[in-house]
Amino acid sequence: MIEYSVQKLAKISGVSVRTLHHYDQIGLLKPKVRTEAGYRLYGEEELLRLQQILFYKTLAYPLKDIASILDDPQFDLIASLSKQKTALNEQKQNLETLINTINKTIFNLKNKKMLDHEELYEGLPKEKAKAYREEAIKKWGKQVEEVENQLRQLSKTELHKLKDDFKAVNEKLASLTEEDPTSEIVQQHVALHFTFIRKFWGTMDSEDKQAKAYAALGDLYVSDTRYTEINGEPNPAFAEFMSKAMKHFASTNLE
Repeated sequence: MIEYSVQKLAKISGVSVRTLHHYDQIGLLKPKVRTEAGYRLYGEEELLRLQQILFYKTLAYPLKDIASILDDPQFDLIASLSKQKTALNEQKQNLETLINTINKTIFNLKNKKMLDHEELYEGLPKEKAKAYREEAIKKWGKQVEEVENQLRQLSKTELHKLKDDFKAVNEKLASLTEEDPTSEIVQQHVALHFTFIRKFWGTMDSEDKQAKAYAALGDLYVSDTRYTEINGEPNPAFAEFMSKAMKHFASTNLE
């Protein structure tokens, strides 16, 4: 059976000899044997335990918690590896999202395409846009700024396309107002509406399906028909239709 000295284990694992000595002292990773000369030797079991220690450290677990997990009589190595794989994949997705955000920001800054607040609300009269923004910040606080920051990472072309596509799906839904809000044709377009809303919210990569938030948006449409105006005019019937359609979509597809 292969046994590794502390120096060999340090080399193959990337952990310093000093750290391995520390793990030994606190009982986190004991050597398999200690020779008469005082040398530490590690076997396969210790290598697997060290792997677990490093995985849990990557997931930001404190050493004392790692020790408790690994020393639990019910500890299952394969189950632990599966959970770690899931958690690391989530981290990977989050990091990819952050990297994509950084790349977009660098591109926009280099090309001087970072959108300002006025461009986000383009299409509305300046004073009306300002009033909408101030009202939104008063209602939802920092969430508004977070959404704006997500949108500001888009190029002008990307933002205009997003707005145009969203307008098109709204117009299609408005033309279906006489249909049953739960019908297949309506729900197909509500699914598109939901996708665009997620893009505006900057949550396309979120694992949270946001069922409650989307249903609540339907309630907002009813209480504030400015969000469902047609040709600049409030349309309470369309607002009610959208609210019912969105709540049905949330309960059947998102929960």
